[in-house]
This record gives sequence, C-alpha cells and structure tokens, in this order.
Amino acid sequence: MSYNKPPFNKPYIEDSSKRVRVLYGGKFVVDTYQPKLVWEKPFYPTYFFSTSDLPSSLLRKSEQARPEEGTTVYDLVVGDHVAKEAVTEFTGQGPHKELGGLLKLNFASADAWFEEDERIYGHPKDPYKRVDALRASRHVRVELHGVEVANTHRPLFLYETGLRRRTYIPLVDVRVDLLAPSDTTSVCPYKGWANYYNVHLPSGEVYKDVVWYYRTPNAECIKVMGLVAFYDEKMDVWIDGEKEGFEALR
Repeated sequence: MSYNKPPFNKPYIEDSSKRVRVLYGGKFVVDTYQPKLVWEKPFYPTYFFSTSDLPSSLLRKSEQARPEEGTTVYDLVVGDHVAKEAVTEFTGQGPHKELGGLLKLNFASADAWFEEDERIYGHPKDPYKRVDALRASRHVRVELHGVEVANTHRPLFLYETGLRRRTYIPLVDVRVDLLAPSDTTSVCPYKGWANYYNVHLPSGEVYKDVVWYYRTPNAECIKVMGLVAFYDEKMDVWIDGEKEGFEALR
C-alpha cells in the first residue's frame, strides 16, 4: 500500500472517522459519521460530504453563480436564512472527476462547525500537521527600516508543519510605543483568533498588520499567550547575531 503525505499536488481524498455537524439557521444541516477530508490546496484540507448528507430540500440552484465545468452551485436555504452560493456539488464530469457525488459546503457560510462535540474554526485541522511551541534562550532582535522594534533573550519558536518558523516575543521586550491596534483579525484552527498591530515608525511611516497576537489562544498553543509575532518576511531579524533571510529555517 502506498503512503501519501502532504503537500498534495491534486485533490486528495481521505475518509475521516469523526462525526461532523454543520449548523446553519438554527438547524444542523449536516450530521454525518462519514465525512471526507479533501485537500484542494496543498497544505490544509476541507470537509466534503456525500450528497445524501445534506437534504436536497435545503438546496436551491443558484441563479447568479457561474459554476466550473462538472459542478452545480446551490444556495443553502433554511427558513428565512439564505447563504448564497454556499454549496457546490461535483457531478463527476470535467476536471475533478474524482470528486463526483460529493458536496462542498463553504466553511464561512455556516454558523458553526463541529467535530464530535468540539467546535472548529477556519478549516479542519490537518491530520498530517503538528504545531510545536518551544521556549528558547536565544537572542532575537527585530528591526523595521533600521528601527529596533524588539530585542529579547526569551523568545518562543513556533514550528508548524509545512510553514516557516515563527518567533513569538514577550510584549515587555517590544517597543510598544510603536504599536497601534489594527481592526484586522484572522483565525487559525490550531492557535485561535488573532489580532493585529500596525507599526508607526518615528519617520511617520506606517506598516499595517505586521505584528499579531492571540489574546485567548487554543489550548494546544497556550504558550503564545502574552507574546507577539512579527511578519518577519517584511522585517530584519537577527538570531544570536546572525541575520535571518526570507528562507529562514522552518
């Protein structure tokens, strides 16, 4: 038997043994013990379902969508609640024949998703990925256009399979006078909801959303609480005196 591992170069389908439920409009529109994990993109999966997992009475063919070949797009309708173009059915024709007989429900269109009785956010967790948050005593210095914005001997390195290493730094080791809260948020299924800071340099230049933090991180990444990370692709970072390049070790 061959062994597959990410990154997957084409849609890869794998059975999941988890019970998955999808809540929309006060109703569980999907409740299945046989979901499919599908990697449409290389580094994270999406849940797909058999056509029988979502009642056809809740589907209305979209009048606005321009579906790809081999797909039909539906609105999801529960009472007065309508999620436009929320469901894509794969017919087995066209470029993705292997997905025939399956449905994809847009993750953001639903009110909530559950694996067993645990709510999930953003997208399903990848069973081939792990996240390690490791405390370190290395010297890390961060500059933005020649201005030092962080200097610490107590970083936390976060290693996430398939992604570059991220460095989290205690806020007390950061030039907080240069930070201004941003309205931007994002969600990670492993770490939780992130908030962002803009950096305002003494020159008057403003760099948006180049610092982020997790106010209430998920349990598996609880170590990042109280720390901030820098978008180091846009900054200069030194670790133990050695400048990190864009292709820094992950």
